[in-house]
Amino acid sequence: MPLHYLSRLSGAARDAQANLQLGCVLALVAGAVNAGGFLAIGGYTSHMTGIVSGMADDLALGNVTVALAALGAWLAFVSGAAVTAIMVNWGRRRRLHSQFAMSLLLEAVLLLVFGLTGNYLAAMPNVLGPVTILLLCFVMGLQNAIITKLSGAAIRTTHVTGISTDIGIEIGKMLYYNRRQLPGDMVRVNRAKLKTHAALILCFFAGGVSGALAFKHIGFPAATIILAGVLSLLAGMPVLQDARLLWRFYRRRQ
Repeated sequence: MPLHYLSRLSGAARDAQANLQLGCVLALVAGAVNAGGFLAIGGYTSHMTGIVSGMADDLALGNVTVALAALGAWLAFVSGAAVTAIMVNWGRRRRLHSQFAMSLLLEAVLLLVFGLTGNYLAAMPNVLGPVTILLLCFVMGLQNAIITKLSGAAIRTTHVTGISTDIGIEIGKMLYYNRRQLPGDMVRVNRAKLKTHAALILCFFAGGVSGALAFKHIGFPAATIILAGVLSLLAGMPVLQDARLLWRFYRRRQ
């Protein structure tokens, strides 16, 4: 039963409950990675609004080198999202069970790389600092595109601005007083949407707290091994299903 549950979370067949549960796990991971990135480089790597705003400010102030660095970070995030789109569409065309899981597995590998670079960052900040920024921005773009693709853009996991806006909108609907009870003109709160976004923010926050504690007390390699293990566990079943089918096909050809 646990294996079936894991397969349902990251497999090709989707439903709203599986999307939310996977989204909550990925929000935890994103919060932890953001915390680790802040401890490593002193900045958050999923906040593209801040990065693009900073790029504009630095360009206006004549800090061209810093602006180019921000541009590189933004391009890394976009590239991560593009890679997920390519992998998902490639897997979808071939009707693979792992069309979403492949990106999760790639994210797990890249997080292990982050763990290694983060461990030596203090010794080589000028070399590993830019690499770490680009790597984490790529990972955040990769992950955000995964949940965006499988949920039809209903769920985001690496940033909470849009989620917070949606929560505010639904609270406003909840507080609105319908003076006239007209069926077609009633303002109604979407409680399911409100609960979904509240759960995502709580998971992101919990991931940030636990991630900061883990990176601080047990170190970058151990913390990223835990995160990579969670992602690998999520991705494992669909990938194994496709590997088994590929092996059967190969045996028949032989």
